[in-house]
Amino acid sequence: MKIIISGSLGNIGKPLTTKLVKAGHDVTVITSSADKKTAIEALGAEAAVGSVSDSDFLTQTINGADALFAMTPPNLGGQNVIANTTEAGKAYAKAIQETNIKRVVMLSSFGADLPNGTGPIAGLYNIEQLYNALDTSITFLRAGYFYTNFYSNVPMINAAGIIGGNYPADLQLPMVHPDDIADAAAEELQKIPAGKNIRYVMSDIRTLGEVAKVFGTAIGKPELPWVEFTDEQSLGGMIEAGVPEEIAQLYTEMGAGLRSGKIASHFLSVNASVDGKTKLEDFAKEFAAQF
Repeated sequence: MKIIISGSLGNIGKPLTTKLVKAGHDVTVITSSADKKTAIEALGAEAAVGSVSDSDFLTQTINGADALFAMTPPNLGGQNVIANTTEAGKAYAKAIQETNIKRVVMLSSFGADLPNGTGPIAGLYNIEQLYNALDTSITFLRAGYFYTNFYSNVPMINAAGIIGGNYPADLQLPMVHPDDIADAAAEELQKIPAGKNIRYVMSDIRTLGEVAKVFGTAIGKPELPWVEFTDEQSLGGMIEAGVPEEIAQLYTEMGAGLRSGKIASHFLSVNASVDGKTKLEDFAKEFAAQF
């Protein structure tokens, strides 16, 4: 198969490209950076340098391919994030329609069933709606909370000896490792089911209190507590740490959506499986290595 991968050589794109090349597929990787071309080619893939917001570039790149892994960069553009994410979705949708590609796997998120109140996830809701109108086989790969997001807590652990967010320690949080997303994406790209489908990708579901305990044990701080912040404290802390205000506001809103339970509600209601291989204790070893 000729398969197009967006996401460059990020946490998902690199393992996904490696898996598909190893399986014998003709893989092209979309990247916005020409500097990645050599590394992409070293994996046995071709590089297509351009923007996922450029429908003409996407059309040219996708034309003649059998399958597409479509994802938008997080915090696209740094400001007007929801609008920028939606515009990238429109560019993809136009290219998909014009090329008549038969198979699309879109990286989405739990909570993408909701139009608002979910922070940056709202942009993925918009894209899902755009793709639902297309006449092709599409799987919405709804991922949980990325384990790797916890790396942003390292400065807090070092400075204050705590880990936390604007959601409580007893919240059950569905989480996922990028490698498990790559495994699911590789599997989905190599089949063509009819119509539109949703597949949730989760590695583990644990409380934030357990997250703190497991991370704390891994880094030699077994008493590390999970501390719940108010929305105001969370927003202020991110801005003070140098996060752009719009991004901080979006992540504060996402935290509130997690706290209320609405972001995980659909995932929990359909009893989707948690079949990712990387459990919390496995990721804790990676966390400790980066600490």
